[in-house]
Amino acid sequence: MASNPNQPDDNNDFDEEEQYIEADEVLAEVPDTEDRPMDEDDEDDEVGDLPGSSTIDYGTNCIQHFASHNGSVFCVAAHPTQPLAATGGEDDLGYIWNTSNGELVAKLTGHTDSVTSIAFSHDGEMLSTGGMDGKVRIWRRVGKEHWKTWEFLTELQGPDEVMFLRWHPKGNVLLAGSQDATVWLWQLPSGNTMQVLSGHSGPVQCGEFTPDGKRIITACAGGDLIYWDPRSDTPVFKRLSSEGKFSVGEVTSIAINPSSTIVVVGGSNGLTRIVSLVKGDVVATLTGHSEADSVESIAFVDLSGTSNGPLVLITGGTDGKACIWDSNTWRLRGTLKHEETVTAILPLAAPKSYYVVTASADRNLKTWDARTSTQLCEHVGHQASVLAAALGVNGTVISAGDDGMCFVFAAENFEEGGGAMQTD
Repeated sequence: MASNPNQPDDNNDFDEEEQYIEADEVLAEVPDTEDRPMDEDDEDDEVGDLPGSSTIDYGTNCIQHFASHNGSVFCVAAHPTQPLAATGGEDDLGYIWNTSNGELVAKLTGHTDSVTSIAFSHDGEMLSTGGMDGKVRIWRRVGKEHWKTWEFLTELQGPDEVMFLRWHPKGNVLLAGSQDATVWLWQLPSGNTMQVLSGHSGPVQCGEFTPDGKRIITACAGGDLIYWDPRSDTPVFKRLSSEGKFSVGEVTSIAINPSSTIVVVGGSNGLTRIVSLVKGDVVATLTGHSEADSVESIAFVDLSGTSNGPLVLITGGTDGKACIWDSNTWRLRGTLKHEETVTAILPLAAPKSYYVVTASADRNLKTWDARTSTQLCEHVGHQASVLAAALGVNGTVISAGDDGMCFVFAAENFEEGGGAMQTD
């Protein structure tokens, strides 16, 4: 895909000393045949009021809702600095909408199957959508005065079916896992393909940049874990499902600690493995979930609220439990309970990072104090499973449901006795 001469040079997104992929390391350039701004015919879809938003009551403790999807909402992303959410669903559509007033900002078209992955870039200037149709579509903010106008930038070619999307934590590099067992890296806004990584034995359904931005970890349904230096197509190390000490069945979730030294791997057999990123060996195995229940969500939580204090690990499973583990001894220190699968674990930002929001297939979200394993409040409103959730600005949490609804809750309001939260 050729760069637009009017676009700034992609390499300006990184400090030269930090940039880990050079321009001459691009393996292939993907031709683009569909670059265009949003059609004028779509202008009516960019901004508008939600039908019936003034008369429908979707719950006693939500502060806002969004009801434009026609079918299940599979994914949600929150803008890093603005009161904006992006959601994708079964209706083959994505939306950008305002979490303060529920108003539609942009309708994201062009997919021919469900939109299952969505993510804002690190600075919130771009948005990626990925679907079961294999398309990865990129959207960009127009101008610098406000966040109300977005345009279609480009469509990236490569994946078979998109399993996940992740942006680099410091630059405009996008990572994707594919149904066909490949991993893709692109640089934006040009859309140049940086790497196509192979070596997995099944659909690559988990992947993350390390927090320091220097490495990539991917995992697949075949049970393999691969640690990559993105400048090379040869793994730094690889753990296989055939290794008894590592095997977790199908890898269903991963998380990396803030110092980028360990990766936590959750599997379909209920096991959680702790793997050193320094040596590549398994340093601990956690058995808080039963063998019949997979580990679906994982998060590290800072109990001090200072961003550099003692950490605990929380694993959520299809058994409805979220287990809290001491990250030094790996001993179980508490259990949080839902009635069904825990689909998301979201620690709040410092200085309240010891508060954690969990989402569940039991239709509810809950806020907990991870220091004491105490439930502080419950967020209600969904009429079906909560499939995804994300932390928004100003202490909000945004949920996406199988009922086609999205809700915004005030995750910190319980301390002030606000009406947005329900206390047990």
